[in-house]
Amino acid sequence: MKTVAVVGTQWGDEGKGKIVDMLAADADVIVRFQGGNNAAHTLVVGGKKFVLRLVPAGALHPGKACVIGNGLVVNPLALLGEIADLKRSGHLADDSLLKLSYEAHMVMPYHLAIDRAREARLGKRAIGTTGFGIGPAYEDKMARVGMRFEDLLDFKFFEEKLRRNIVEKNAYLKAMLKAKPIKADETVDAMKKARRRLLPYLCDTGAFVSEAIDSGKRVLFEGAHGTMLDIDHGTYPYVTSSNCVASAVFSGTGIGPGNLEAVLGISKGYTTRVGAGPFPSEFTGHLADSLREEGDEFGSATGRPRRIGWFDAVLARYTARVNGMWALALTKLDVLTGIDPVRICVGYIVKGKRYDDMPPSHRMLINAKPIFEEIPGWSESPAGALTLAELPSGVRRYVERISELVGVPIAMIGVGKEREATIVVRNPFAD
Repeated sequence: MKTVAVVGTQWGDEGKGKIVDMLAADADVIVRFQGGNNAAHTLVVGGKKFVLRLVPAGALHPGKACVIGNGLVVNPLALLGEIADLKRSGHLADDSLLKLSYEAHMVMPYHLAIDRAREARLGKRAIGTTGFGIGPAYEDKMARVGMRFEDLLDFKFFEEKLRRNIVEKNAYLKAMLKAKPIKADETVDAMKKARRRLLPYLCDTGAFVSEAIDSGKRVLFEGAHGTMLDIDHGTYPYVTSSNCVASAVFSGTGIGPGNLEAVLGISKGYTTRVGAGPFPSEFTGHLADSLREEGDEFGSATGRPRRIGWFDAVLARYTARVNGMWALALTKLDVLTGIDPVRICVGYIVKGKRYDDMPPSHRMLINAKPIFEEIPGWSESPAGALTLAELPSGVRRYVERISELVGVPIAMIGVGKEREATIVVRNPFAD
């Protein structure tokens, strides 16, 4: 297959970055199609930790074209900082390999201010956003007042539009949110300095990706967040502000339907989520604390501790359907070593009624009680295994049961943090 999308199947943080990084070695072009710097891919390469928030994971492989599509909202200064960090580490040496869509929207300082002030005002009713301004930036996009990178071509026009927006946002910040206003002159000066560095990356990314596909190149589409954080298909309103599912590849990059050959879903061997919202398979206490520490379950972008739960097969079946999933990659199975028994959520009880599939209303998840199936755990760590045959029998039994419950084959199994600590059963670029 030539075109492959990688999507998260839970509430994000599934280990997509590691899988994307691995598949990028076989791809020619790596494309990010939605989200912003409120999500991050954490990669461990050669013992060194990299956190990528906007630049596609292909940046860690030489000679790969990396595309930031029109579906993103991009903090320009955060992007420049990320590029600088990568260059200091010896990556992104060739600027011509990084492409930034003219049509991508910018996250401006007033978006961050609004985001944080709203959350503070909501208190206990807060959604649990990162405070990085992503939601307000998408709001402006839909309200048709957003700042796009194409606006930088004519800086006089850009400045007029920016100052007009700042006047309006400051009025809202002061009157409604009782927050400090944004300083217009400082914002304009910062963007004037950033403009010169940003212009060389601008590209008609839709045309670039389409030409790559037409010429037979292998293209990898990289999503952020997870399906359950999708603005339409997730646990609304405790979601992100963009579409995270595979169909967003088309609107977020400018290629047409029919150009995507496979969707690989990524899931942990257990479940986590950050922030508020329903979480049927969640558990707390000493075991949750231990697993959080062992799995380093703290937000890559925020450092917030993640909530912990057992693998949820109901949720996984739903996300397999929504994404048209070709196969599933399971990550962090090594973290479950020593837990006996291991549980899998196989259904929900809502007001006395059993659901083996996702209830029709996500609000019903608030009152959903999990139905668990217990499987014997394993004491021997799978770390170091290179093939299925080398996995401890308990791990194999667990993987096989998940595949059976979800209804899709398992393509990859993660058994450690390093790039190489992944057993590849099926590589979509090799099929």
